[in-house]
Amino acid sequence: MNRRDFSKGALAVGAVAPASYQASADYYEEPPKRLPVRKFDVVVAGGGTAGVVAAIAAARQGARTMLVEAKGYVGGTVVEGGTALHSYYNLWKPFPGVSKRNVVRGIPKEIVDRLLKVGGACGYPEMLRNTGYDSVGTAIDTEMYKLVAFEMLEEAGVFVAVNTLVAGAVRKGSRIEGVITESRSGREMISARVFVDSTAYGDLSAHAGAKYTEPNDYGVCNSMGVANVDVEKLYQWLKSRDAVGDYCEGLRDGKDGQIVRLGGRGVNLPAEFNEGLRVLGTTFVTTTVRDNYFMFIKVNMTLPVSPTSRDAVAKAEPALRRRQYRSIELFRKHLPGCEKAFIARTSPSLNIRRGRLIACDYDITRSDVLEARHFDDDVMAYGFHDSAPRLQIRNGGTYGIPYRAIRVAGIENLLAAGMLITSDHDAHMSTRNTVCSMGQGQAAGTAAALCAAQNRGTRELAYGALRKALEQGGVYFES
Repeated sequence: MNRRDFSKGALAVGAVAPASYQASADYYEEPPKRLPVRKFDVVVAGGGTAGVVAAIAAARQGARTMLVEAKGYVGGTVVEGGTALHSYYNLWKPFPGVSKRNVVRGIPKEIVDRLLKVGGACGYPEMLRNTGYDSVGTAIDTEMYKLVAFEMLEEAGVFVAVNTLVAGAVRKGSRIEGVITESRSGREMISARVFVDSTAYGDLSAHAGAKYTEPNDYGVCNSMGVANVDVEKLYQWLKSRDAVGDYCEGLRDGKDGQIVRLGGRGVNLPAEFNEGLRVLGTTFVTTTVRDNYFMFIKVNMTLPVSPTSRDAVAKAEPALRRRQYRSIELFRKHLPGCEKAFIARTSPSLNIRRGRLIACDYDITRSDVLEARHFDDDVMAYGFHDSAPRLQIRNGGTYGIPYRAIRVAGIENLLAAGMLITSDHDAHMSTRNTVCSMGQGQAAGTAAALCAAQNRGTRELAYGALRKALEQGGVYFES
């Protein structure tokens, strides 16, 4: 289905037509239906990495906020498809003389700080190996993250609707009037003054008729938690072969100085193991905050079409799970400390790095990121690049995410946060990362609440007011 057909189908919710169907027909025309309406100031679609933070931020600004999430929990990529959270700090270690700076603060940092109090994170320990890739390794417990996020949403007063799908949008002119949701309670229309799309796939934007493309420029993956692993035994074996890649020590099960991030360098690993990982698309780098447990092992594959294709994903889901099983067999056979390892956790569905690319008022470029550019409407600073050390932000610095880069083009009351923005793949390799997405979420939620309170469109909001609110919310700015 192309974009025009998708939008037409989604926007026809108010059409009046009799039910009709013929056995030979390609379409079924639904009868009209009166839907109950709920009213909010701000609706955040998608309770993942960016959406959780967006909803908390909006509610803390006093907006009546609803968060709509298709799964039964919140957290998204952070709890399903990540490894470490990248990154709260700039990449200072490869650059002598460059200062260490905590550049992402506010609500994203508050989440990790709260996790630390309940033993669900390792904190912000410095990387000891592969420091050209990241200077800090922040690992979290996925299940504790879900709970802490729920608690913070509840404390902020967010109405959280999990197990609820964004199924359509009602648009009038250049404004979204509401979203259509579907759950086991039926279909509803949720009206609001301002909306935030943090669905990762760009579902709300697509339903609302926003312009988008589907680059399909990343593989998809499913991550698994691997239990019954002797982490220290594996590390010592890797060390004896000069095969240690990523390495970081921090808090693990309440004890400091423990391994919390570990990876292997394939150059000195068994050839059969390396080839097996290559064929399966498995990455040998992980994090943990629990003894005898790897929180994330990712298995990747490339789809022939965009992951918005239901049929392509339907084939990929079982294929990825077969790859996970075969990966565990490789670990058991070749890695000391993993002889009795087993899969203890998988993501409920495959994870993506990009679905739809939503057209916004500004498109962050490769040069913006690598040249460490800031803008006169920055909403955050960020200093990590997933392609380091091949691509690095100049001099261990940061670049800014401009407010205009999260305003969805052509729609006056819709913002986008997370992996939906940034067309250039090299730039997107930074802006899509978890901590950057979280920071975008705080900016989008704050802006949405201010717009709702002032009854303004997203382009009418004075940047000074947004900047002040973000600073009061703990957001760090470099300029």
